[in-house]
Amino acid sequence: MAEDNKKATRSHSHKRRTSKKRPPRKQIDTRIFALGGLNEIGKNMYVVEHGDELIIIDAGVKFASEGLPGVDYVIPDYTYLKQNSKKIKGLFITHGHEDHIGGIPFLLQLVPIPFIYATPLACAMIRRKLEEHRLLNETKLIQIDITDPGWSMRTKYFNVGYFNTNHSIPESIGIVVNTPNGRIVETGDFKFDLTPVGRAADFQKMSFLGETGVDLLMADSTNAEVPAFSISEKKVSATIQQEFRKADGRIIVATFASNVHRVAQIVDAAVRFNRKILVYGRSMENNIMISRKLGYIKCPDRFFISNEEAKHLPDNEIMIICTGSQGEALAALSRIANGTHRQVKIKPGDTVIFSSNPIPGNQASVSRVINKLYRAGARVLENSAISDLHTSGHASQEEMKLMFLLTKPRYFFPIHGEYRMLVIHKHLYEQVGGEKDHAFILSNGDSLILRNHEVFPGPRVHADDIYVDGNDLTGLSTAVLHDRQILSEDGMVAVLIAMDSHEGKLLNRPIIMSRGFVYMKDSTDMIREAERIVQSKLNAELKGKTTFASIKNTVRDSLTSYFHQKTRRHPMIIPVIMNKKV
Repeated sequence: MAEDNKKATRSHSHKRRTSKKRPPRKQIDTRIFALGGLNEIGKNMYVVEHGDELIIIDAGVKFASEGLPGVDYVIPDYTYLKQNSKKIKGLFITHGHEDHIGGIPFLLQLVPIPFIYATPLACAMIRRKLEEHRLLNETKLIQIDITDPGWSMRTKYFNVGYFNTNHSIPESIGIVVNTPNGRIVETGDFKFDLTPVGRAADFQKMSFLGETGVDLLMADSTNAEVPAFSISEKKVSATIQQEFRKADGRIIVATFASNVHRVAQIVDAAVRFNRKILVYGRSMENNIMISRKLGYIKCPDRFFISNEEAKHLPDNEIMIICTGSQGEALAALSRIANGTHRQVKIKPGDTVIFSSNPIPGNQASVSRVINKLYRAGARVLENSAISDLHTSGHASQEEMKLMFLLTKPRYFFPIHGEYRMLVIHKHLYEQVGGEKDHAFILSNGDSLILRNHEVFPGPRVHADDIYVDGNDLTGLSTAVLHDRQILSEDGMVAVLIAMDSHEGKLLNRPIIMSRGFVYMKDSTDMIREAERIVQSKLNAELKGKTTFASIKNTVRDSLTSYFHQKTRRHPMIIPVIMNKKV
């Protein structure tokens, strides 16, 4: 090494003697930004860029709300990645939840990703997705060795490592990115559970990072509003077993299919109380199969039974685990509650356990399912302050403070949360001694510059939402969504116009048809008056020169005003012109 340094020095000295002094080379900045995950819950995607290299952390989806009719998923706009695809060195996955891996099939169809780095469980989940979409040959999956704390991936500018965290799924990790300008730590989804199910969080590695210097911390903000510490997963396990002990009839448990730790504890309870297990919901079936292969769910094969076998067992020897804890219309539990499930009908004596909390926005759907279950005679148990049937996989306030104290970041970038969550997380950073101007509240597309261990606001990059309908990756425009919202809320009015453009006259009175706006038989007078208004306006317009476009605008303008006056609603108005051939 000393010899190499001498050679480098001699070479440099020789150049100074034989050439003019060159200006110092401009330092390359490291840029950090989010394409998704800020001011929202879901579609997490973060980018670290330095010169001609960039890495991506996570590629998630966001599930569409009821206010987005016909939309299945929301994904980030990948335009920036498409334009800079030659820079991409790899995609790093923090864990196997959909808001972190669900966007991978969409991403690979638009952007070449040479390598995806993930832990074994996340790799298995991603592989299954890629097989379903016939994309397995589009990238190379590389397993992060979770038994080797020193594992890393090196490129020209980056040295990327990891540390173990706790979350509601096994093998959750944080990502460490060492760059020429300093060190970045991205926590992924995390909590601190001192009695975890599975692997413990790597306090030693986090502390080591803090002692050796973390320039920028990017941390999960989901539960920034929740005080104190989250309860341990082991406490939930005790509550579940207590309810299994009490139940005399069938037990039906609904939880997130991706909450592997919870599913494992539910399966353990079934085995302990000698209940055979029925599994409903495709995602639940897939995740249990993968988790059993990797050893995260340990259960003899004889406990998993078919519908036919269940018919010959007493109710107190059956446990059903299924999807639908969020009231999703097509999920197994919703179909059971509606009485439309082919195999399971609710009956008095059944105990239904919701081992989850409703995600904001899903409360009404969950309440509808619960009411239907009660009507059918079931006993329904939900998580509450006195019944620990669920715990979050995300850090509460005191755990967030602990992350600050362990990693000692010079700068802080709260991620993975709605705006208020990001702001509260920033305040927590200040409470433990962080400087106020060293924390940044950003939106998707805003960037930070890391330069020689200092962080500054940087220029914006293009970031937007893409609304996915089925597997159509062209996405839905906001105009299409606007039309769908009008149709779902105010309906549609079609106006049929028969005319002779050569003679400049109407051939018949305009005919109005409505769908989803008003009931035609109950609104005859209003419809007839609307037809008269259109006829009067068009007769006046056809006396002079006009165009089909102008005629359509006249129809829309006259009816929009009239219908709003009568109903205070704005239906979509579609003029249909039938012109007589000359």
